[in-house]
Amino acid sequence: MKIAIVHDWLQTWAGAEHVLQEMVSLYPSAEVFTLVDFLSAEDRARLGNCTIRTSFLQRLPRARTSFRRYLPLFPKAIESLDVSSADLIISNSHAVAKGITKRPGQLHVCYCYTPMRYAWDLRDQYLAQVGLDRGLRGWVAGRMLERIRRWDQRTSAGVDDFIAISRYIAERIERAYSCTAQVIYPPVTQAASPPPQARHGYVTVSRLVPYKRIDLIAAAFRAMPDRELTIVGEGPERARIEAAAGPNVKLLGYLPDQERNAVVAGAQAFIFTADEDFGLAPLEAQSLGTPVIGLGRGGTLETIPGLDSEVPTGVLFTEQSAAAIVEAVARFEAHAGRITPEACRANAALFSHARFRDEFVAAVNEQYARFRRSAAR
Repeated sequence: MKIAIVHDWLQTWAGAEHVLQEMVSLYPSAEVFTLVDFLSAEDRARLGNCTIRTSFLQRLPRARTSFRRYLPLFPKAIESLDVSSADLIISNSHAVAKGITKRPGQLHVCYCYTPMRYAWDLRDQYLAQVGLDRGLRGWVAGRMLERIRRWDQRTSAGVDDFIAISRYIAERIERAYSCTAQVIYPPVTQAASPPPQARHGYVTVSRLVPYKRIDLIAAAFRAMPDRELTIVGEGPERARIEAAAGPNVKLLGYLPDQERNAVVAGAQAFIFTADEDFGLAPLEAQSLGTPVIGLGRGGTLETIPGLDSEVPTGVLFTEQSAAAIVEAVARFEAHAGRITPEACRANAALFSHARFRDEFVAAVNEQYARFRRSAAR
């Protein structure tokens, strides 16, 4: 059986790339198809010797530094990738990978992180945060995203089976595409904890992009000058976050895994403010024994037991605001004795790589066998 794995794009190493690494290890003969590949040599090595094929976007001017400006071309670019020789297509999709063109006789299984968030649930928020919610430019941007949404909905018919990363996303898939999805949680790397140390201050790790709302965390800690916050990560929102921060907030930028883990393992708690599809970063923090103070929406509700649980591993708040974060930090400090590093690590262990591999292979095998039986009738 010949397999094609379709991934949105390869630029930085994040949660979707961890899953891609698992898929490549499960199907080592598969070819990988993606819009662009600008991974560092170090990150590319994590994918082994697999063949990676890119679209025409790879060769366009300034694609390496700002390929996202070609967003209107993403549908055409993904459809230009030729996977016609594959028997099985696995798309690893949070944007356009699921829109790959298939021929009759091929099975397409989509591991879906979300229907393209900027064209669906977070469209208005995204346009407002990048200043495109008014005027002529806003009208043009809105029309462009509406076209992409129609394309996204139309191409969903080319997916034979959806697998969602959480129940939250399964509900989104049903709303957007009118189809059901099985749920398989993505794997969480179980980081080796540094030697025990006194925990001090708070931390968040994230790409600095609008929907992550790191600016709210910075603003909250500006209102708590006696507490320290460390922000790990890079992105286009850095200047705005720095403007919202006080002198008790440190922005460290990108850190290698080992250094990042040491910072997270030494913190009193990990702060998480995004309305996230699953929320990999909080569980990675839990694997280091670090409690989570997180927004109680989306995937976080499925992964982080709050104070109302018998064995809590975090504190959840309901409002995406600086004031809600301040109040949640106070609740965490009042109940910190109930949350142990052992409970946090045990919670993260429920989302192991072995569990993901077993569940994903079983689901794909079942779907392919059903597909072949149907084709034989």
